[in-house]
Amino acid sequence: MSSTPSTSSSLRVRFAPSPTGMFHVGGARSALFNWVMAKQSGGTLVLRIEDTDASRNAPEWTEGIIRALAWLGMDGEEYEGPYFQSANADKHAAAVRTLIDAGRAYYCECTRDDVIARTGDQHKGYDGFCRDRGLEPGPGRALRFRTPDEGQTTVVDLLRGKPAFENALLEDFVIARADGSVTFLLANVVDDMSQDITHVVRAEEHLSNAPKQQLLWETLGAEPPVWAHVPVVVNEKRQKLSKRRDKVALEAYQAEGYLPEAMRNYLMLLGWAPSGDREIVPWEVIVEEFRIEDVNTSPAFFDEKKLRAFNGEYIRALPVERFAAECLPFLEGAPFEVDPGVFERLAPLAQTRVALLSEIVPMVDFAFLDEPPFDEQSWNKAMRKGPAAEILAAAEEAYRDAPWETEELKTRLEEVGAAHGLKLGKTQAPVRVAVTGRTVGLPLFESLEILGRERTLARIAAARARLAAETAS
Repeated sequence: MSSTPSTSSSLRVRFAPSPTGMFHVGGARSALFNWVMAKQSGGTLVLRIEDTDASRNAPEWTEGIIRALAWLGMDGEEYEGPYFQSANADKHAAAVRTLIDAGRAYYCECTRDDVIARTGDQHKGYDGFCRDRGLEPGPGRALRFRTPDEGQTTVVDLLRGKPAFENALLEDFVIARADGSVTFLLANVVDDMSQDITHVVRAEEHLSNAPKQQLLWETLGAEPPVWAHVPVVVNEKRQKLSKRRDKVALEAYQAEGYLPEAMRNYLMLLGWAPSGDREIVPWEVIVEEFRIEDVNTSPAFFDEKKLRAFNGEYIRALPVERFAAECLPFLEGAPFEVDPGVFERLAPLAQTRVALLSEIVPMVDFAFLDEPPFDEQSWNKAMRKGPAAEILAAAEEAYRDAPWETEELKTRLEEVGAAHGLKLGKTQAPVRVAVTGRTVGLPLFESLEILGRERTLARIAAARARLAAETAS
């Protein structure tokens, strides 16, 4: 879309992430909420990169944000921008001059230690010591905004009503550092003003900033946006998701094989629910039904197990051709060469059994390796209990001249089991491990048909030899 701000009066929401080297799932949810609001109203989603922190201003991190948004469905046609906060430095400086000229900002040289020494309270905010000292700009002197001494600042919030903040309790906050660079509080206001932002949807941790920013809007002569502070996202211990402790990077979920449709659906439910007793719903229904006013204000639990279940449902609903195509990037990195024709036959069997696309590799590797993978736990479980050696010998004999079709292969093994007084489940365990290397996997008899007679018999014979050698030793 155009990179020139619109002068339209229609709804304009913004998503303004900071480059951090990864895309937080909480940020992804905020992006989706903003995107849906824009789509519903025919408005505009504005993407702004908050890149003024030089330590976090790496081009590849910005590219990562854009890639993550595109994976979720927000490509360059779905938003205006990206804009870069650093490009607005002149407007930030102009706002600083306006506030100083209006008598609403002053320079302060107090350190945090100075404030604590004066107040005797390490938790108390700034005490206004430099308000009337008339300091000029200089080394170590930050610029503070002079908050009103009386009255209230009321914030109109679509989720939380109209919370009122006592102005006397709002400390004179810093709007520019000693080096002249502006802080988050002022930069966001100036950027939103210059880009005609009408609605700001962000995490509830910023609610305490809203009255301060609203005062800046009003002092700079503009009408504040409509606010919506959505609930924080927490882990199973009800702790706010942290990149130091929790798996929060959207890229990590993408690498594991989550589908963007599943991730979108799940993230939209973090604080909101569609109509009826359902959770997995088409994106079109979400866009139609979502209302930011209906978002719950309680902390939203990010349940990875539930997300995984969602993903499994979405995988099973895919056309098999798309499922196979989605699996290819994971198979390309596998330590074996994939025969496309064989995988085409395996794909429908695997689709009903994987919850993550990355699970496709251990699910089908037996069909492409020269020998089945060896899993000691599976081997011990299947081969060292019951008449495993006898079953393998009988199966090899039964399969030597069997018509190589799924149902006939099943019937032959059922007959082997009956001769040993075993049900099919017990009978097929040693055969499955001999052929696929694991106790669980794709349907056995379909797998044998695809693998072929020669390779199946060779693997059964190899398992018999290994078992005999272990017994002899």
